[in-house]
Parts: sequence; C-alpha cells; structure tokens
Amino acid sequence: QLQASGGGLVQSGDSLRLSCAASGRTPSSYVMAWFRRAPGKGREFVAVIRWSGGSTYYADSVTGRFTISRDYANNTVYLQMNSVKVEDAAVYYCAVSFATSQTMGVYQNRYLYDYWGQGTMVTVSS
Repeated sequence: QLQASGGGLVQSGDSLRLSCAASGRTPSSYVMAWFRRAPGKGREFVAVIRWSGGSTYYADSVTGRFTISRDYANNTVYLQMNSVKVEDAAVYYCAVSFATSQTMGVYQNRYLYDYWGQGTMVTVSS
C-alpha cells in the first residue's frame, strides 16, 4: 500500500516536498517512482529511484529542479520540488514496480508499475 502526501498550493518559484509511505511486504528489488497528471493530460513520468542502491532517473522537464530520495527506516520516498513552475501543477502519484532492469530509463513506462498511491494535488499560482 502506498500513501502519498505533501501536496498543496505554492507560488511559482517556491519549494514543496512530497512523501510516499510504503507498507506491506515487498521484494528485495524494486523501484519507486513519481508520476503526475495535469488537467486534460495523460499520466506523465517524473522521477524514479531504485530502492537498493539509490540509482535515479528524471524526466527532462524536472531535471535540476526535482530530487527523488528514499528513507529506509520509514519506507518512504520523497520528491523535493524546487523552483516550482506553473506547468508543474498536477496530481502527483507514487508507484512501485517490481520489474527488474539495469536501465533506469525503462521505468518511464507507467505500465511497468504494480501498485499506485492515491495521488496528492499540487497547485501552483503565478
């Protein structure tokens, strides 16, 4: 089970941190990711992290502004969003994939994910 939180209303240029707490039994190898869906658009990949090892991969649109990280002790993944833009406004979803791949880029594919959180909304004012 995945529980996302941390969304809210921010101004353009501000920062925000999203959290995704995972519960239940999980295999030793998996990745966790953030996707987002803006109004009228499809679900878009944002960032992914490999739980073991910490490798990360980001969408071009957020590279340099967003950082994904994980907390072993709390089974939680974070998305630190800096220099937020109006176009970052969306419902953000966390997800976990048990698919194995050495190439992090493949995890942009939302169909690889086995479980999804309920979403947390981020609203950005200009």
